[in-house]
Amino acid sequence: MEIELVGLLRVAWIAGILPLLVASLPFRRLSRLHEALMGFAKRGKIMHSSSSKFTVPQRFFTHFYALAVVWTGLLLAATWIYAYKMAPMASEPFLYSSIASHLTGGSHPFTLHRSRSTPLKHRYVVWKSVFLLLLMEIQVLRRLYESIYVFNYSPSARMHIFGYLTGLFFYTAAPLSLCSNFMVEVYEFSANQVSEFIVRGKDHMASGEFDWWEFVNPLMKLGWHHWIGAIIFFWGWIHQHQCHRILGSLRECREESHEYVVPHGNWFELVSCPHYLAEIVIYAGLVVASGGSDVTIWLLFGFVVVNLVFVAAETHRWYHSKFDDYPQSRYAVIPFFF
Repeated sequence: MEIELVGLLRVAWIAGILPLLVASLPFRRLSRLHEALMGFAKRGKIMHSSSSKFTVPQRFFTHFYALAVVWTGLLLAATWIYAYKMAPMASEPFLYSSIASHLTGGSHPFTLHRSRSTPLKHRYVVWKSVFLLLLMEIQVLRRLYESIYVFNYSPSARMHIFGYLTGLFFYTAAPLSLCSNFMVEVYEFSANQVSEFIVRGKDHMASGEFDWWEFVNPLMKLGWHHWIGAIIFFWGWIHQHQCHRILGSLRECREESHEYVVPHGNWFELVSCPHYLAEIVIYAGLVVASGGSDVTIWLLFGFVVVNLVFVAAETHRWYHSKFDDYPQSRYAVIPFFF
């Protein structure tokens, strides 16, 4: 069943990547496909005000992040508890002390059993997923905050219903892709915990000891590439927030002038869509933090890159058509390249 889940996610990401790649090829015969996909992807300023058929308000972006916060939070909580209970990252001295404590009657047999029966490699993978889900939760929490307090969506701003459904799918599948290799185990464990809670009651469930240090400490034992990935993640995270604040301030100016203005500052001096560039950096950080060995996470990253580059190209063309004095030195989304 785990293999089926992983396979479905990979097929879904490939199904999202291939049409965008094909539509981006410079062949005239593919122009209709490009126009169709661009029609689905357009939103906000690059969507014509007359194109209101099969669209929803752009402020519905908030739905993406509300869903992501709840769903990622549930996955994070379930995976973290599973990791604590079933995949402890105890050091050898700790393990020996647990054995001694058990022999003297000071430890629960289950603690000893789970420490010895779970392979170290599996424990490491589980805690790695906890780390990735924690980063994802930090990301979607900020995006939810920004969609409510930073962006001031125009009442006339729309997006295609297909783009809306794609966003809902993305924020369901993306967190799941970060822990898909053992998600079935986590689900079965969580279901058993709920059943045990119902049968035995709250008092029995709370009778076991809970070690806060053991709950958090395993994250400190992850490899160097996890922390390098986290640094890359927060580099993009900080710049994306700054770029979103710039865009949000431009929307405040438009309340008075009713005209778009050219954004300046931060990565806007390099590319037309620096918030997309920052998003790519954020997911690149997740790939590095994952160790780069999970094909599903690579496909997730590939979808993010292809999708954002596809939309950024159209946004870049819109800026050049809208402003005669638009800076010629700016690229679409990748500095000095595209």
